[in-house]
Amino acid sequence: MDIENFILGLLENNLIYLLLAALLIIIVVKGVKIVPQSEKYVIERFGRLRAVLGPGINLIVPFIDRVAHEISILERQLPNASQDAITRDNVLVQVETSVFYRITEPERTVYRIRDVDPAIATTVAGIVRAEIGKMDLDDVQANRSQLITTIKASVEDAVDDWGIEVTRAEILDVNLDQATREAMLQQLNAERARRAQVTEAEGSKRAVELAADAELYASEQTAKARRILADAEAYATQMVATAINENGLEAAQYQIALKQVEALNKLGAGEGKQTIVLPAQAIEAFGDAFKLLRGRS
Repeated sequence: MDIENFILGLLENNLIYLLLAALLIIIVVKGVKIVPQSEKYVIERFGRLRAVLGPGINLIVPFIDRVAHEISILERQLPNASQDAITRDNVLVQVETSVFYRITEPERTVYRIRDVDPAIATTVAGIVRAEIGKMDLDDVQANRSQLITTIKASVEDAVDDWGIEVTRAEILDVNLDQATREAMLQQLNAERARRAQVTEAEGSKRAVELAADAELYASEQTAKARRILADAEAYATQMVATAINENGLEAAQYQIALKQVEALNKLGAGEGKQTIVLPAQAIEAFGDAFKLLRGRS
């Protein structure tokens, strides 16, 4: 009994200190907030915005201030959304989009918009329909990167009041209905057939041009050969004329006799036995030619 009385007396004497220690611990727990690197805390005081706490150790007023919202500032991705749109040339397309964003000003996100993801998705859908409505189908397919840039800028302007930064916007796919696909396939086949015909016609034209060039080249080469032969004959004639002019008629007779002998040698050089019938005047001419040859030798 003495021990129990001692303990009770000790507790009664130190109770106030124990309460003060407990209160101090509660104040420290309530007043010190450690915020993770990937989050921000929105602090309210009596229902009103008091402050936004960044990463690290932060102090607040216990029992008066409270953490109303813990907001992640990591980049987020909206679920892939698909919406119908009509191009300027009245083609129905189905566009699949994806948007990435992050919260930069939690106080705006908390107090200006209730559901962030549905709001951004609705905004993106409206902007996509509006931008595609300004373009033809061929432009949508060919200028996808430009379209993405335009959509991203428009979404950023629309969600700026919500404290949100759009980091990336993507158009994943542009789908067409079956009827439009079949029409485009027919158009593509017709275009391929036209290109094939044009290629074949250009090939035929080129073949004719090459054949004409070949004929022209052959004609030019034949003309050059004839001109060379004519020049050679003219040169030979000039040389003979010069020899006659310098040596008189005897040089001409010598050339004639030489030609006659060469012709006779060729005639007798044939294979087998040959019988040659010559007129009397030819025999006399050959005789004169041999006389001249002997005289020259």
